[in-house]
Amino acid sequence: MPRSRLLLVRLLALLAYLVLFVVSIELICASFALVGNDLARGLIASTTNPFVGLFIGILATSLLQSSSITTSIAVSLVAVGGLTLEGALPIVLGANVGTSVTNTIVALGSITRPHEFRRAVEAATVHDFFNILSVLILFPLERLFGVISVPAAAITDRAFSAGADSWLGALSAFSGPVLESVVSFTGRHGLLLLGFGLLMLIVSMRALVQLLRGLVMARFEALLNRYVFQSAPLALGWGVLLTFLVQSSSVTTSLTVPLVAAGLLTARQTYPYVVGANVGTTFTAIIAAFVAVSIQGGEGYGEAALNLAFAHLVFNVLGMLLLLPVKPLREIPIRMAEALGRAAERRRWVAIAYVVLIFLLIPVIAITVST
Repeated sequence: MPRSRLLLVRLLALLAYLVLFVVSIELICASFALVGNDLARGLIASTTNPFVGLFIGILATSLLQSSSITTSIAVSLVAVGGLTLEGALPIVLGANVGTSVTNTIVALGSITRPHEFRRAVEAATVHDFFNILSVLILFPLERLFGVISVPAAAITDRAFSAGADSWLGALSAFSGPVLESVVSFTGRHGLLLLGFGLLMLIVSMRALVQLLRGLVMARFEALLNRYVFQSAPLALGWGVLLTFLVQSSSVTTSLTVPLVAAGLLTARQTYPYVVGANVGTTFTAIIAAFVAVSIQGGEGYGEAALNLAFAHLVFNVLGMLLLLPVKPLREIPIRMAEALGRAAERRRWVAIAYVVLIFLLIPVIAITVST
């Protein structure tokens, strides 16, 4: 197939996946209008404990392997009153921690080569420790002083005053017929519609990421080692940009693991890049929130959904400002990752135990004990 025709096909596929993503958010919102208040009350009750919400976010994202899916679901539920903004915010913060499990799983591919495995674990877990430390610092400050929600509310007000949701009209023109067909097919059955919406969200997000990865990363992967990591600000900017384009921090950050494992880079060099990727991945939830706002007409729960999406952005920007510019603080996640890498080199089961403990056992135990 000629290159121009192949590019056209990919762009049409990109539009189709974006439409499916928009439809999935609309389906989730529509399903709650049919299910009624019982499910909403149950979800709200389950997240009244903020620590439960935090560990739900970690566990759900670890299993789905995508913070974008978890945060989009959370935004959709807030948009229809299925979750409160206060109950959903810990889930989003937990999603930030859970998304970094992908890198660590990639690092396990080097487990038979001890020296290489040490470097791979360092590269993978520097992302983990940045996210964990960001939560440990900012989660209590949010509970006490609203350091995340207050700036997010201000940004939301500014977005509404600028009419930032008007660009969705074109996509809605495509999504409307698809939405009506799915609603008709399910017979307006609320739970069936919710299941379709969740399934379509997962499928559309994974297909979108794979397509964007093929379009973007094939051109940038060869340039990563040569240009991206020449300086910390450059690495940070590339992390934001590439993750925004690919819509998956797991994809962009996992590329660094084999480079560090091979000795071409160090975890210290890739650290600003993964911090930037954390910021870049927040735009998926913002798009989902704008869809919800367009459904709600810019009022009520739609505004809360947009507030949640901007809170995700504020959290990651604050984490970046806390743990990147100041050298003593910047060293903490790097040295924690290096210490874990050395331990994994001596006893390779340590890395496996770390993944199971942080991303599975602790969240399951915490959720079970607290509910």
